[in-house]
Amino acid sequence: MITADHLRRAVAEGIITEIQAASLDRLARANPGPDTGLDAPRDDERLRFVSGFADIFVTLGLFLFLGACAHFGLSALGPAPGYALIAALSWGLAEFFTRRRRMALPSIVLLVLFALAVQSSAAFGLAGAGTTGASWPTLFDLMATDRLGPGPLIGSGLATLGLVTLHYRRFAVPITVAAGAAALCAVLLGLLLVVAPDLTLAARNALFIAAGLGVFALAMRFDLSDPARVTRRTDIAFWLHLLAAPLIVHPILGTLTAGGGQAATLGVLAIVLGLAGIALAVDRRALLVSGLVYAGIALGSLVREAGFAGSTIPLSLLTLGAFILALSAGWHPLRAALLRAIPRPLAARLPHPIGA
Repeated sequence: MITADHLRRAVAEGIITEIQAASLDRLARANPGPDTGLDAPRDDERLRFVSGFADIFVTLGLFLFLGACAHFGLSALGPAPGYALIAALSWGLAEFFTRRRRMALPSIVLLVLFALAVQSSAAFGLAGAGTTGASWPTLFDLMATDRLGPGPLIGSGLATLGLVTLHYRRFAVPITVAAGAAALCAVLLGLLLVVAPDLTLAARNALFIAAGLGVFALAMRFDLSDPARVTRRTDIAFWLHLLAAPLIVHPILGTLTAGGGQAATLGVLAIVLGLAGIALAVDRRALLVSGLVYAGIALGSLVREAGFAGSTIPLSLLTLGAFILALSAGWHPLRAALLRAIPRPLAARLPHPIGA
């Protein structure tokens, strides 16, 4: 029998198109043969990170080679041209390891390094003499400096967005869409800083949440267009969910955790349980994973208040681990029960509508 994994690998290797893969999957599920196993729960987040040990071996070589090139390039050329060199080398290596060899993990690493190098080269180039050092600038490093303004943030975001778009047209690595979405968020933030700098800085958390919700909506659009998860769109959706999760979760739970108090602690745990419900509904664990760190902090606070200060970390880890294992073991039954509880038309549109 041809499984969903076979279909996805056939699409990745260019044997069939995404439309043909989706059609074959619908045909197989509409006309199941004997012993096809279609009633068994399917792997809900099947992602190809490593196709073999060669992926890990090549990735190790990439880090060693590009790390050494970054050292010599930044020392000899300076930040802007040095990072431009890393971007060019990342693209050149992708021509072989991504376009010809179709290696999963090296392709992801090369795209991430390419996007970061482009952003850094453009940011340092636009900032000019106003910046020192050669470390990768964070989101607010450039725009928080009064003498520079948001120009480097906007310019580097536009450069990254444009070049990762070209990268996707050339190599079609799924994580590229998330990189482009992150660059677009940076550009929009920079534009808001131009219009209303004080208000933008004051409402930073709200803007991050809004950006995260926008990325989450885009991820759901890809997810809903491929409910069987047999095409490249499901990989794109995964990386978008992984980007949206910290943008949404960190501003909310980080603020509650910093506030302290039992009410804030219980609020964190309630939000984490809510995230678990959303993760079950959309069949994605990224949102929940982003909240686990804050759940551990909240559990530690409750353990200390209960008088077990000497065992705070072990008891917190025990509780959190038990929660993760229980949720993982009961994922499919819990999701089936949840989908039966929500309106049937909505449940039928969600990925893998088991039990709906």
